[in-house]
Amino acid sequence: MTQLHLDELSAQTAVAANSLEIRPGQENFATPTTYTQEEPGIDPTKAWSRVIKEGDQVVGFVRAYFDDDHTRPELRSCLWRITVDAAHQGAGVGRFAVEAAIDEARSRGKDHLTVIWTPGDAGPGEFFHRLGFVDSGETSYGDTIGSLTLG
Repeated sequence: MTQLHLDELSAQTAVAANSLEIRPGQENFATPTTYTQEEPGIDPTKAWSRVIKEGDQVVGFVRAYFDDDHTRPELRSCLWRITVDAAHQGAGVGRFAVEAAIDEARSRGKDHLTVIWTPGDAGPGEFFHRLGFVDSGETSYGDTIGSLTLG
């Protein structure tokens, strides 16, 4: 496998990221890849978005959100999205994405990183647990909040 690396989100890489195919059953846990949630209190300028490439090919996408002043503590340092192309799942791309978000959080002086996921058999809960996230709450709409202490 060619070494994975991050690249900036651009018009060209966004098209590739939005074209990533996911495995059957995962569509219930995904919105369009580069879509930024528009909800009260979300400042899109505080999102950190990168594509993950293997060589020149986009194989994944990662977005985190950092906002020290957000009213919801779980969104102050949050891994917001990971999408990995179906053909590259199980090859370390997701782990690479989480590690990149952890590195970014640390570079911003954060001592923790949260992630929010929809529970379900095809969902990402077990993946995040294997990487050290622990269940730390639930959103008002029933999603799981996981937290990772950064040492």
